[in-house]
Amino acid sequence: MSETTPPPARARHQEAHDGALGGRLNWLRAAVLGANDGVVSTAGLVVGVAGATDDRAALFTAGLAGLLAGSLSMAAGEYVSVSTQRDSEKAALAQERRELAEEPEAELAELTEMLTARGLSGEVAREAAEQLTARDPLRAHARVELGIDPDQLTNPWHAAWASFLAFTVGALLPLLAIVLPPADWRLGVTVLSVLAALVLTGWASARLGAAAPGRAVLRNVGGGALAMGITYGVGSLLGAAGV
Repeated sequence: MSETTPPPARARHQEAHDGALGGRLNWLRAAVLGANDGVVSTAGLVVGVAGATDDRAALFTAGLAGLLAGSLSMAAGEYVSVSTQRDSEKAALAQERRELAEEPEAELAELTEMLTARGLSGEVAREAAEQLTARDPLRAHARVELGIDPDQLTNPWHAAWASFLAFTVGALLPLLAIVLPPADWRLGVTVLSVLAALVLTGWASARLGAAAPGRAVLRNVGGGALAMGITYGVGSLLGAAGV
């Protein structure tokens, strides 16, 4: 009976430590959450309006306005946030570059101390610091000291477009669900469609975060259902009052 040779440790563990994979997962998680925001906010808006009126034009106008306002707001907010992060990263790299030029020995000693703090012996840490410094001192300090990859700085335009598209895709579901079906079916189709989408986004966000999906799905569905219930109740009250 032959034994199956286990894969090398490097092959088994390469995926878990792949920085590019981690970056892709972060983008996917952000896209899922952006789509989830689009679903919940637009659903709350159109269901609230549906509580006051069943006019298709009014529902479409409200949903489209919510989609545009939400997606543009998300994009602008993400652009500002990531631009601030990028400016901070560039400033930190510039300061590190100056320190390396002005005090190379002090920076080498600092890198050695940081590697020692990570578990290396003093001798091994010194040797590793010297080798890293000889190869690319800025990259070594950026990664070890700052946690920054100089070649992969955050891009505010990528973040803005990703947020815009994710929110738009999510918002399209409740918008189409509230305007396409016949009047008697609109609310039911919208609620069921939104709840199904929230199950999917809750499950996806949990799986991307390596967490159990059950609680995430329940929180997602519960929050969305509560938002739709409250806005529908408010819309119904306002409609009954003739507002």
